[in-house]
Amino acid sequence: MLELRSLTKRFSDPAAGARTVVEDFDLEVKPGEFCALIGPTGCGKSTVLSMVAGLERPSAGTILADGAELAGTDPRTGLVFQQDNVFPWKTVLGNVAAGPRFRGASRAEANARAMDWIRRVGLAGFEQHYPHQLSGGMRKRVALAQTFVNDPRILLMDEPFSGLDAQTRQIMAGELLELWEALGASVLFVTHDLEEAIALADRVVVLTARPATVKREFTVDLPRPRSPREIRFHPRFVELHEEIWSSLGDEVRTAYTRATTAS
Repeated sequence: MLELRSLTKRFSDPAAGARTVVEDFDLEVKPGEFCALIGPTGCGKSTVLSMVAGLERPSAGTILADGAELAGTDPRTGLVFQQDNVFPWKTVLGNVAAGPRFRGASRAEANARAMDWIRRVGLAGFEQHYPHQLSGGMRKRVALAQTFVNDPRILLMDEPFSGLDAQTRQIMAGELLELWEALGASVLFVTHDLEEAIALADRVVVLTARPATVKREFTVDLPRPRSPREIRFHPRFVELHEEIWSSLGDEVRTAYTRATTAS
């Protein structure tokens, strides 16, 4: 479904000239696969998502979807940001219906689709509420509905549950899995939380300290359907955590050493 070939991104830096953030990045995400990217802070994970979403142009390399080059924003992709980018002046219904309306749906059709997804994310009864009247977890549900209502085939998620308390984060993770299993989209999910990556994904990809490239890939051979909370007690979960951390830990230490010794 999604293929990244030799993807590279450089930014101009007034102090140091060109700065490479992502370099020779190769990855394939199969149809319906949930793939998690994990790596040190600032390694370039979010930049990879931005290039796939069409928000950043690669300096080199190719992005393919269904074998055809993906250039710029594409209606097959949906992006959930770290921050819930809801329109503060719109109600829950107006926020969720905005995507279909932008894509040409009539008001009646957009509202019907929005109401369906509002129900699916557990916000029935809050259709006429505004974002400032909602909790953080409820706004995250609005953000998910905003994305899922457009039926994306490639779902890009950039730490969508950051800022939530631990209990709400686990609830949201479980709801995400249920929604994803119903939708069947291919997912590229960025997180700093190794436990979250293992609990959600079919495959965890460890990235190097900047510039980001693929260091190792781990298949998460845990049964589905999963409860993100309960699966953490599975013996294989513990084994996977140790295996992946042995690879990830080296990159985290490298990034930390660079940050603390930089002049």
